[in-house]
Amino acid sequence: MKALVLAGGSGTRLWPLSRKNFPKQFLKVKGDKSLLRQTVDRLLKVLSRDDILVMTNSEYKFYVKSDLGEIDHIILEPEGRNTAPAIVLGIKYCMEKFGCDEDEAIFISPSDHIISPVDSFVKYFRMAEAIAKKGYILTFGIRPDRPETGYGYIKANMKSPDGSGQTGYFQVEEFVEKPDLKNAMRYLEEGNYFWNSGMFAFSIGTILAELENYSPKIRNMFDKSFDEMVVQFHQMPKISIDYAIMEKSRKVVVVPFDFYWNDIGSWDSLHEIFLRDENGNAAIGDVMTIDTKNCLIFGNKRLLSTIGLKDCIIVETSDAVLVTKKGEAWKVKEIVNRLMEGKRKEASEHITSFRPWGSYKILEQGLGYKIKRVVVNPSQKISLQKHVHRSEHWVVVKGMAKVTIGNKKILIHENESAYVPKATLHRLENTGKVPVEIIEVQNGEYLEEDDIERFEDDYGR
Repeated sequence: MKALVLAGGSGTRLWPLSRKNFPKQFLKVKGDKSLLRQTVDRLLKVLSRDDILVMTNSEYKFYVKSDLGEIDHIILEPEGRNTAPAIVLGIKYCMEKFGCDEDEAIFISPSDHIISPVDSFVKYFRMAEAIAKKGYILTFGIRPDRPETGYGYIKANMKSPDGSGQTGYFQVEEFVEKPDLKNAMRYLEEGNYFWNSGMFAFSIGTILAELENYSPKIRNMFDKSFDEMVVQFHQMPKISIDYAIMEKSRKVVVVPFDFYWNDIGSWDSLHEIFLRDENGNAAIGDVMTIDTKNCLIFGNKRLLSTIGLKDCIIVETSDAVLVTKKGEAWKVKEIVNRLMEGKRKEASEHITSFRPWGSYKILEQGLGYKIKRVVVNPSQKISLQKHVHRSEHWVVVKGMAKVTIGNKKILIHENESAYVPKATLHRLENTGKVPVEIIEVQNGEYLEEDDIERFEDDYGR
């Protein structure tokens, strides 16, 4: 069995923590591992590293490589065309690169869900392979424990396909869009509705046959080679796998499972995963509360204090603060849309920006100057480059940096500095085993990131 992890989404439902240039699959919202890293770790309990493929896009390529150093099979979508084209491209990769035949089972997983315990997931994963090889398209359904209006539902016929009711999987009657509260309560009472987890499995032969029946344009594209599919990917219909296959096929079955699952689809759902105090408050960071109940307070660097609040969500980052009532956080997309319309950087970029070699954080900026904290990871280096409009002054605050300035190569240690004039070739390298941290002061009439001319780059930019 192979697993395809979908990690190309650029959702902003957790803005201001998640942004277009750093979406939620890379966030470490629970523990010290990203959601993507946790997803792959679960799969490594049942598969080898060579059986796991990660589908992303060029924008996130280096985030994925940095997060998943041991995973070799990273497929880059040429552009976003939704999940159906992405999955078909991943299947083609499996057949060409691994030599998989049509009997091979494929497991599809989002990259940004929380699941526990892992042992339960392993049991259901092994069940999925067996069911997929019987010719079914299997989807996992979560038994609802509340009338949730934020998830899509799966309506099941509680007799199994063989009529016995004993197989552990059931025929899907209908996929249902997110309901209102009245219908969500009815679904909970009736007992044959499940939350749609977005995880499913099938054999290659089965999905190709269903593509032939319900999405022939995608199926015809599959007859091309992998490289040809990449070049012509823009010709694929822009459609989800749910609309292309799942809602039409009569081969879809659902396996209900009972372990904890959360798709972290909103700040309201994130509130669930944190420990809460006796007043129902989940507080992350330096937080002080008085007469505050049932709130999520997510701090960053500053002290956050609340008085007399109830059912609120407060999220602070270095450059933005979100305050909303619980139940209204889904409207954050309207904030993001307004920011994008106004071409505000807060819609897509953090104060901290991640690069294949490390990261930088803007500490302060004004007319003609910008101050950054730059971190270069061990054995990494910035491209050999120059700037037309700015000079740079580097001060090492941690580690030792190898610096190229013009024709000179020097080592600078902690508390030492180097100056890079305008229009001068330069590079910063970390040849050591600990991160190098520098304070970079830029001066000039134009200080944006597109004032970079690269001459050598290890990352193909």
